[in-house]
Amino acid sequence: MSVQAQLTKGKITLKGSARIVTEFFMYGINSILFQRGIYPVEEFEVKKKYGLDIWVSNDQQVQKYLEKIMNSVEEWLSMGKINKLVLAVNSREARETLERWQFDIQLVDEEVVVAGEQPKPPKSEKALRLEIQAIFRQIAASVSFLPIIEEKCTFNILVYADSDAEVPTTWTDSDPLHIKNAEQVRLRSFSTDAHRVEAMVAYRRDPDLC
Repeated sequence: MSVQAQLTKGKITLKGSARIVTEFFMYGINSILFQRGIYPVEEFEVKKKYGLDIWVSNDQQVQKYLEKIMNSVEEWLSMGKINKLVLAVNSREARETLERWQFDIQLVDEEVVVAGEQPKPPKSEKALRLEIQAIFRQIAASVSFLPIIEEKCTFNILVYADSDAEVPTTWTDSDPLHIKNAEQVRLRSFSTDAHRVEAMVAYRRDPDLC
């Protein structure tokens, strides 16, 4: 669904914003999995999105796993019950977290309009697309500063939801998978009329450089 299709009376609704943010997470996670070499190149295919070529996994198990999570994420976003999503890249053998991609989510409060002032105009589709493009370009450029991953890895998705959020029975509580003495790089952010998403990546420092 296009960004334009989510607009209602010029403003993006909370439900429409939830769809946009969820779609960003879906493509963003796929892009990170490709750029960081979590799966072989031949298990990805290029899709056009946000005016960019984005590599997406064609592994049915990976996509099924992500879709199940994103169904709940979209529902919670539309209810304002989620504040963070994390993609953790873990060493398969050592079971250590090597990278932690964190996306903080905030509801955009409606600003109080003083008498005589004009309300804040809705964000344009172009402005939103440019903000999202900037994040994907940073993900692609991350190979220039992140350590090379030489071991086989898996990944986990952590979702931080409110205590009253209805959680699927197949989900379990998880360790936050923090990285001790991690290096952190803050990435760009984007916002709709209803949500703001701020991104950062933490990674394990190369012991040879310490």
